Amino acid sequence: MPEIVPGRPEALKGSAAAAVLLMLFNEDEAAQILSRLEPDEVRQLGYAMYDVQDVDPEEVNEALDHFVTKAKKRTTIGYGATRHIRGAMTKALGEERAETILARITPPTRSTQLEMLKWMDAKEIAVLIEMEHPQIMAIVLAHLEAPVAADVLQLLPSEYQEEIVYRIATLGPVSNEALEDLEQLLLRGPASKQGAASQRGGTVEAAAIMNNVRKDNEQRIMKAVAKRDKMIAQTIEEEMFVFDNLIDMDDKNLGTLMRTIDNTVLVVALKGANDLLKGKIFSCMSARAAQAIADEIEERGPIRLAEVIDAQKLIIATARRMADAGTIMLGGKGNDFV
Repeated sequence: MPEIVPGRPEALKGSAAAAVLLMLFNEDEAAQILSRLEPDEVRQLGYAMYDVQDVDPEEVNEALDHFVTKAKKRTTIGYGATRHIRGAMTKALGEERAETILARITPPTRSTQLEMLKWMDAKEIAVLIEMEHPQIMAIVLAHLEAPVAADVLQLLPSEYQEEIVYRIATLGPVSNEALEDLEQLLLRGPASKQGAASQRGGTVEAAAIMNNVRKDNEQRIMKAVAKRDKMIAQTIEEEMFVFDNLIDMDDKNLGTLMRTIDNTVLVVALKGANDLLKGKIFSCMSARAAQAIADEIEERGPIRLAEVIDAQKLIIATARRMADAGTIMLGGKGNDFV
């Protein structure tokens, strides 16, 4: 087994093995691979490539063996499929007939310039849109990953933040024309006319963004949204923290919450929980209490899904009340400190 050098990713696993393979390609070949990756993947591979510059031949061989083993478990039918299908159709039908058929069967695609926003940091995006209409801001944020969108939201003028969150939550399909205008406005690039309307936004998207906003900003924004539309605010809040999110709480806070929940409610709620969450909750109890709950879950027969959901909602409602009172802290708010 090769020696693990301190500071280097674990030998021949994950990004380290991928970096070794990438270093074996020439620049053009490596560039083609990198061009197909997401920004975070490129950054991770870049760090790894610097870390594996001094690998020995044995490690290279192990990386190649690992790649071959992985490759045997996958097919490559999807790679270059468009070119293969077009070539086969052309040879079989002739160029003119093939183009007619392909025009009807080729799935619509859209190479949107908005994808370039993934490569920009939050400050750059905020500067781009800070003078635009809140609807444009909402569309842009709805096309970002939630943590980045949350960072951008907090950099925008505070008087617009509630408006933006509300517009994201109520955002319907965005037409091609609107996206094309937005692309030209933001990036000054060519706009594609292919593809159907884009469906982004909604209360789930708004909740994901709000889950990454600092607690003080979250409370201010959600209070303003509630004044504007109580139902929308309630829906966003329900999406922001669900039963599965209990696994993000630390043991102390989760234990405090569990001590306030009646065992009969907990048994029903855990009936529909995954093993990982059950284990997390049991670890916050005494061994005796955990075993008693586990035994009761085992003994209970089938429970209607509606009952399980109601029990889980009751626990989440309790968690929210305790969090509002400052008794516990919910998970997912990495920037909150007391």
